[in-house]
Amino acid sequence: MLRMITSAALVVALVGGAHAADPQTEDQKTLYALGLALSRNLATFELTQEELGFVTLGMEDGVLKKEAKVDAQAYQPKIQAFARDRQAAAAVKEKAAGKEYLAKAEKEKGVEKLPSGLIYKETQAGTGKQPAPTDRVKVHYNGTLTDGTVFDSSVQRGQPATFPLNGVIKCWTEGVQKMKVGGKARLTCPPEIAYGDRGAPPLIKPGATLVFDVELLEIVEAPPKPSPAAAGAAAAASPAAK
Repeated sequence: MLRMITSAALVVALVGGAHAADPQTEDQKTLYALGLALSRNLATFELTQEELGFVTLGMEDGVLKKEAKVDAQAYQPKIQAFARDRQAAAAVKEKAAGKEYLAKAEKEKGVEKLPSGLIYKETQAGTGKQPAPTDRVKVHYNGTLTDGTVFDSSVQRGQPATFPLNGVIKCWTEGVQKMKVGGKARLTCPPEIAYGDRGAPPLIKPGATLVFDVELLEIVEAPPKPSPAAAGAAAAASPAAK
């Protein structure tokens, strides 16, 4: 945790902190982009401008080898506790907003609310098979926050995703099982069956309710297992066997 703070603050110090001019040269823009990337490590803390100033001050003292105002090693447990407290507070706030969204979503026409809290809505009927929990599936999807912000999208990448259905968040395991190949559905996922109080920073906050629009393209057949004889021959021919 301390290492993450140090990295982000280093970038602030390198580009001149809050008082730096807008980047003009390619090197300055590269440093600025690096700062944006590293700042994501601080998302859990939800720092104010004033608080970020203290982080920057600590890093500047370290880089310039000034006398430290506190013992960083002694404060490491407090940094971790600080992060946990901020995460918990953020989860409470996010869950409250999520409950309002879920209450509206479950009143929509054609939805089904499952015991887990998943709100399932078929948006296009499929005609193929339904997957089992242990199947591998190929899907296209958009994942959004309740405000419509896209945090993940195979559609935008232009590349379907393939994964075992029992290797993803519970909302997906449960929801995609209800679909048929060729079908589309919207999965509205409360945090308990998504990423919980941990979230997936920086885009998915602790306690976030998530919405996925999913198209089930295919149930991917597992490759046939080689016969014992073929497996033995392959092992004998491998470099490791020589």
